[in-house]
Amino acid sequence: MKIVTIIGARPQIIKAAALSRAIRNNFKKEIKEIIIHTGQHYDENMSQVFFDELGIPEPNYNLNIGSGLHGKQTAGMISGIEEILLKEKPDYIVLYGDTNSTLAGAVAASKIHIPIVHIEAGLRSFNKSMPEEINRIMADHASTLLFSPTKTGLQNLIKEGFNPDNKAPFTADHPGIFHCGDVMYDNSLYFSEIADNKSTIMEDISLNGNSFFLGTVHRDNNTDKPKRLNALFEAFDEITRSAEIPLVLPLHPRTAKLLQKNLRPELYEKINKNSLIQLIKPVSFLDMIKLEKNCRMIFTDSGGVQKESYFFKKPAIILRPETEWKEIVQQGCGIIADADKENIINAYTYFSKESEKLQFPPIFGNGKAAEFILTTMLENR
Repeated sequence: MKIVTIIGARPQIIKAAALSRAIRNNFKKEIKEIIIHTGQHYDENMSQVFFDELGIPEPNYNLNIGSGLHGKQTAGMISGIEEILLKEKPDYIVLYGDTNSTLAGAVAASKIHIPIVHIEAGLRSFNKSMPEEINRIMADHASTLLFSPTKTGLQNLIKEGFNPDNKAPFTADHPGIFHCGDVMYDNSLYFSEIADNKSTIMEDISLNGNSFFLGTVHRDNNTDKPKRLNALFEAFDEITRSAEIPLVLPLHPRTAKLLQKNLRPELYEKINKNSLIQLIKPVSFLDMIKLEKNCRMIFTDSGGVQKESYFFKKPAIILRPETEWKEIVQQGCGIIADADKENIINAYTYFSKESEKLQFPPIFGNGKAAEFILTTMLENR
């Protein structure tokens, strides 16, 4: 079986490691994987380091698309992916998540009738102003095999008209939907010990375990809107000063670019003078795992980091008005605070008192999602 895997953004590169590793360890004779990197993330710290560190095979193709307006970026990807699919003639195209690379792969493959496998199917924020929400819905409705990491995701698909009783052979008109667990949980289990042995991030920035907060801000809804960005950093400044605990913020390139432009001058100066706010460059996946495992609390607008906070049993303050990972909130392990200073501070205060009482049951599978996905693909070839 020949599959073409589409990656482009940092989270997809990490997720792809789980399938590539499972192919290498368990399906080497049955499956050939061709990797297309769209180049959606072109910063070396956001992309190349992950191939090197996670042992992912080098891409067979790189479209080098880079950033740009959604339409221009997606159109370039569709054209490049279509050309390669016509040449390679795979049995499946494998898509991850909800980026423009995901959407481009879905459009290109569906037009030339190549079956689509969508990993992380069924996730819904129910906010169609998010580009990611549109991307994931459209990818789902073009797919032949849909693999949801959660039971909630599976129920979302059923509510949208997918039939859970469909039997093989599956097609785009007769798709198969599956609850399989999360490939990122596979990865977190696998790379956790490696991170302990290889990552030196704690020593590099002089941190001790459980003595710091961790934060990420990257969504354009936060970075590109001055009012929201100012609210976030006002909260960060107040919390670190009152707690006298440092906050480590690996800065996404977009955030780093817009910080001085969109923060009020007096707040920007205040942040720079606050020695408890450590603004650092993007970190590798192993470094991020090390930080997540050793921090006290996480502030994030990233869906992936929300999950990893849960994997490593850390409370998460969600800097968005909604989340597609609703189970984390339902378990009481995450609080949706949005970009609201008062909400963020209240969530921090609550977790400061209650974090030791939190329970983290295994809702993201058994760490073998990749093997389930590949076995199902082979059975439906």
